[in-house]
Amino acid sequence: MRSAARLLLPLAATGLSAALSVGLAAAPASAATAATSATAATSATAASTASAVSAAETWKWGPTASSDYKGWASGSVRSTSSGLRVAGDLYDAGGARTCSWVTIKWLTDHGRYRTATFRNCSQSTPRAFKVNAGYMLLAKARVCRGTATRVTGRCSRWERVWTQGG
Repeated sequence: MRSAARLLLPLAATGLSAALSVGLAAAPASAATAATSATAATSATAASTASAVSAAETWKWGPTASSDYKGWASGSVRSTSSGLRVAGDLYDAGGARTCSWVTIKWLTDHGRYRTATFRNCSQSTPRAFKVNAGYMLLAKARVCRGTATRVTGRCSRWERVWTQGG
């Protein structure tokens, strides 16, 4: 025969009042057990909700490659307390005297476009970059090839990195 605490344990998620409405008499010890398990279930639900919220604050993008596939970039967009931050790594696999360039272009919440450009001339080490874009409506990225001083062409299409609303 089962004890009253074992009968009330599965019903703790629906509450003690549901168990009493069935006609079971709850002892004070079983009520404390039911309250403890209900508290544990509530804290587990809160923990899973917190992890879902933190997972929704980061969006991945890339890889985006130049038209000759000798430069590529990938990264993420993360929400911060002061807006959004676009970050990533730029890779260069080209020959001598060539560099890879990445251009990040975003539309601010005031309707103005802003750009940030980064280069990597090292074929052995990726270059990390980050842009504090603030509150923006959309962001795009493009990877190009060039020299150490300017972009010369062989660019990828503009890839949408992030947009408000999905």
